[in-house]
Amino acid sequence: MTDMLQQTLSNTYKFEGKGLHTGKWATMTIAPAPVDTGIVFRRMDLPGTPCIEAVAAHVSNTARSTTISKDGVSVSTIEHVMSALTGMGIDNAFVEIEGEEVPILDGSARYYAEAFSSDALVRQGQPRRLVELPEEVSVEDEKTGAWVRISPSSTFSYDVTTDFSSRVLGVQTARWDAGVDYAREIAVCRTFVFFLEIEYLFANNLIKGGDVDNAIVIVEHPVSRETLDRMSSLFGHPSLEVTGQGYLNNLQLHFDNECGRHKLLDLIGDLRLAGGFLSARVTAYKPGHRLNTLAAKAVAEVLEKNTIKV
Repeated sequence: MTDMLQQTLSNTYKFEGKGLHTGKWATMTIAPAPVDTGIVFRRMDLPGTPCIEAVAAHVSNTARSTTISKDGVSVSTIEHVMSALTGMGIDNAFVEIEGEEVPILDGSARYYAEAFSSDALVRQGQPRRLVELPEEVSVEDEKTGAWVRISPSSTFSYDVTTDFSSRVLGVQTARWDAGVDYAREIAVCRTFVFFLEIEYLFANNLIKGGDVDNAIVIVEHPVSRETLDRMSSLFGHPSLEVTGQGYLNNLQLHFDNECGRHKLLDLIGDLRLAGGFLSARVTAYKPGHRLNTLAAKAVAEVLEKNTIKV
């Protein structure tokens, strides 16, 4: 990413589908934007088409996804599209959405990455604004032991370790740097949920848009036939079973560590909220949206502190 010009899209791309948490249908178009715009969300369904810049200062909620808000207007579950825009090297774009939540699609960033790579990007004649840190930034959750550390570096790299104390998942690691094909190795990795969480989430009006096409379901403990049948009914799927590896048979894994790679996908998207492309070494242990966005805010604060005002 170093020594590059800013880039935007050469075309517009339309996506539509239901939101994972609200279950509401949304239509979204991702369009080119001028130099130094960054990523800006536009609520096309509201009067005046209000804009929300995708920056850490606008993060308003991190319960199971990342939401940004400004002047009472919000867009939620932005992390996958933010990840794809970052992974595919797009500096400037308008994300125009009719609805309050980004469509979940298949639970990954695959369709964004495929769309963006179908046409050449437009080089915009101005240098990319890299986020270069004068000092290390670290955030930690003392209760869980989770942490995110961002260290100054002349190149970028992201290393993630996930540990849910799960016999199915075990400890998983994933990495992104200049030698990793984001579209093929990260973007395709889908979100995941533990089986025991599903009934609770439905009961609390969450994952209304969830189905067996957009989430890996991890089955940590033995499940009765009656429970499987009830879940089949909830999902509208006739024949859910548990595989020998401990997952529902709704889909096949792309990688043995697909869940770890998805946490990396989320981290990439959330850290873009720091204000641009990080020129840094990022390491994270058990990252999540709250910790990721706190790290992005910490980076923005360090940069602000070190800005010389004239």
